[in-house]
Amino acid sequence: MKIYLSLGLTLSLATAGLHALEQPQPQPQPQQQSPLNLNPPNPKSKDNRPNIVVILTDDQDVHLHSLDYMPLLKKHISDKGTSYKRHYCTTAICCPSRVTLWTGRNAHNTNVTDVFPPYGGYPKFVAQGFNENWLPVWLQKAGYSTFYTGKLFNAHTVSNYNNPFPSGWTSSDFLLDPHTYQYLNATFQRNSDAPVSHEGEYSTDILAQKAYGLLSEGIHSKKPFFLTVAPIAPHSDVKPFPTIPGKDHEVHMTAPIPAARHAHLFPSARVPRTANFNPDTPSGASWIKNLAKLTPEVIAYNDAFYRARLQALQAVDELVEGIVQRLDEYGVLENTYVIYSADNGYHISQHRLNPGKECGFEEDINVPLIIRGPGISAGREEVDLVTAHTDIAPTILKLAGAETGWEGLDGSPIPLRDEEIEDAREERQEHVNVEFWGRSIPEGIYKFSLDDGKVVAYGLNNTYKALRVIGRGYNLYYAVWCTNEHELYDLTTDPNQLHNLYRSPFLRSSPSPSQPTILNLPLTSLIPRLDALLMVTKSCKGKTCIDPWSVIHPAGDVKTLGHALARKFDAFYESVRKMVGFTKCELGYIVESEGAQEAVVYREGGEYGGGEL
Repeated sequence: MKIYLSLGLTLSLATAGLHALEQPQPQPQPQQQSPLNLNPPNPKSKDNRPNIVVILTDDQDVHLHSLDYMPLLKKHISDKGTSYKRHYCTTAICCPSRVTLWTGRNAHNTNVTDVFPPYGGYPKFVAQGFNENWLPVWLQKAGYSTFYTGKLFNAHTVSNYNNPFPSGWTSSDFLLDPHTYQYLNATFQRNSDAPVSHEGEYSTDILAQKAYGLLSEGIHSKKPFFLTVAPIAPHSDVKPFPTIPGKDHEVHMTAPIPAARHAHLFPSARVPRTANFNPDTPSGASWIKNLAKLTPEVIAYNDAFYRARLQALQAVDELVEGIVQRLDEYGVLENTYVIYSADNGYHISQHRLNPGKECGFEEDINVPLIIRGPGISAGREEVDLVTAHTDIAPTILKLAGAETGWEGLDGSPIPLRDEEIEDAREERQEHVNVEFWGRSIPEGIYKFSLDDGKVVAYGLNNTYKALRVIGRGYNLYYAVWCTNEHELYDLTTDPNQLHNLYRSPFLRSSPSPSQPTILNLPLTSLIPRLDALLMVTKSCKGKTCIDPWSVIHPAGDVKTLGHALARKFDAFYESVRKMVGFTKCELGYIVESEGAQEAVVYREGGEYGGGEL
């Protein structure tokens, strides 16, 4: 049943959808953007290395088309740069994803796997030793001035902000918990100063002013500079956001709050009605496959929630323009790389899911990545190379000409120029490691409704290891859950991930003409290759994350899944098939619960053995 939210919506659904958002209306705020030309451009530094600006949104989707509602982003970044359509986060939740961004390491190598202690958050980041070994530290050693404003990590609070201070920043102005996600009650903390409350002011507008101030500092530092601007939009509004795990009722997630000037926009927008929108047939694995269909009341609420996200992004859109205009006015735009991305994606109603993230579906892991800067083609939208958040830190290190920080990185620099992109089509990795631990949390006023009539506050057993593999002739997602359920989707024929091929009866029968194939091979030949690859990526480190096939095929003759599908390897994969598995569902990364850790290795003559990761 399709529910259209409009002025003619029935009273009952309007109450459930629009009014149920229960969000306070922001008061109009005076526009306080600092005018341009306050100061003449600072004399240029003798160091002509490029400046780097990162704009990092929170929970921004690709597949729900939020980018289509950001005309200023399109004007200043997309139309002037290159869009990477196959860019992925590796862990679809805030803090682990951000730690991966700034360290260049997968979550299983940072062991920051949650937003709270004991498995995650800022205290875990510090305890793991990364406060002295991450991107801003490396860039300062390379001679850059470094600046940050907005959300850094979860559990970075008004109580622990100085214990210790985040290292590596020339100047900073951080949002702090427990008020990080309160659009009208933000708390910021500048450098070594005490936190300051901004109750009643709009978070993104405050952030914009702070970003412009830090940009000015960067210009006048007489060094190349690195600046990150991290608004909370379009994340849910949260009152309060707990700093340690608590009871269910302590997390109050409601729709994001737009600035008053944007609250009237997009009155007819609604969640795209794709094939996986509230499907008639259950999909997914573990707890997801037990979800009940969303009711019309919930769908109406979700549509209103979706509109609020689009509205909240409008202040971010203005922020993008403000930054680009100031870079231009200062005379440094043509020597500045601007990188626009998000920590993770988002779903609303797909696979019967309430608003949220934390799943391995494309909506949650495929995120925006748009880059403009020197040598980058303008308006190039079809770059289909596979890239991941582990690649962001090495990309920035390369741009900065940094010598420190390269050791132990799980990613590689993203090709930026046309010739680099073309060369990479033959040699760049085609896979992304995807992983998650813990639970899934529904956002908004509704909890998860199960098909047995129960209503639950969490999706339990949401721990999984997965692969996204995209190459010539295949486009696959393969996952193993802590329940030891498996998922396999062929996104060439099933882009909405509704038909789990691993549950196909063909896997339990003899080959037949109607059996699904990949590159003309049956699934029974494909799956052992995926198992072997996942056995490497789930625990890989450094170079083995970039080139996992080198572990399985050390002779160097296999670089892709396509190569591994050669029939000459059939006997090897059939004889050594070792399943990825779990012995227990954990809330964090506990190696002892994650099954076998040793990869299989092919050697000429039919011998095989264990491989080092």
